[in-house]
Amino acid sequence: MCNADCLRFGTKALAREHVAGQAVLEVGALDVNGSLRGFIESMDPASYTGVDISSGPGVDVVCDASRLLDKFDEGSIDLLVSTELMEHVKDWRKVISNFKRVLKPGGWLLMTTRSKGVPYHGYPFDFWRYEVGDVGHIFSDFEVHCVEKDRLAAGVFAFVRKPVEFEETDLADYALYSIVAKRRRVEVSSWDRRIFEVAYPIERFLRFLWRRLPLRR
Repeated sequence: MCNADCLRFGTKALAREHVAGQAVLEVGALDVNGSLRGFIESMDPASYTGVDISSGPGVDVVCDASRLLDKFDEGSIDLLVSTELMEHVKDWRKVISNFKRVLKPGGWLLMTTRSKGVPYHGYPFDFWRYEVGDVGHIFSDFEVHCVEKDRLAAGVFAFVRKPVEFEETDLADYALYSIVAKRRRVEVSSWDRRIFEVAYPIERFLRFLWRRLPLRR
């Protein structure tokens, strides 16, 4: 998935030097409403592999992002692209760690995700919201070349590079804003999930009723 500003960011950040002759991996590759794949493939990568949890347009390999290293060797990828995935994965630390580990030293990562203000959208799940400061901390062990806000909707874009001398940041105690718990959490608990599963349908119904009410004069 990739909205118009995501496409703008990707085409601005990526140049031929990042792509030509390189091994490219896209995680969360199912093309629902747009993709950078055509743009990237126009710059002649050595290979382009799209990964997602289900088959469909843009998906070459079906694989959960938390098990990425079951399919791809550590240090085997030159450029990793992940657009609009990270809010949907419960174990975000595991997925981020896999991103970092699968990249070669000197490899690039382009990532877009959603921030607080974007309502719940489960495809099939939705857990987290990331701000510019969160992304800066998460990639404090990388060379951060660009982190910026989405101009069309609440979101954050990042273009970062794995250093040659890499020591992974410990993110075990880092709290992100959870759309399920509606506050920052280190983890989303089963209790958070149960409360949300009861409250969310009620909230949706009340919003629907509110939209149907005639305007007061």
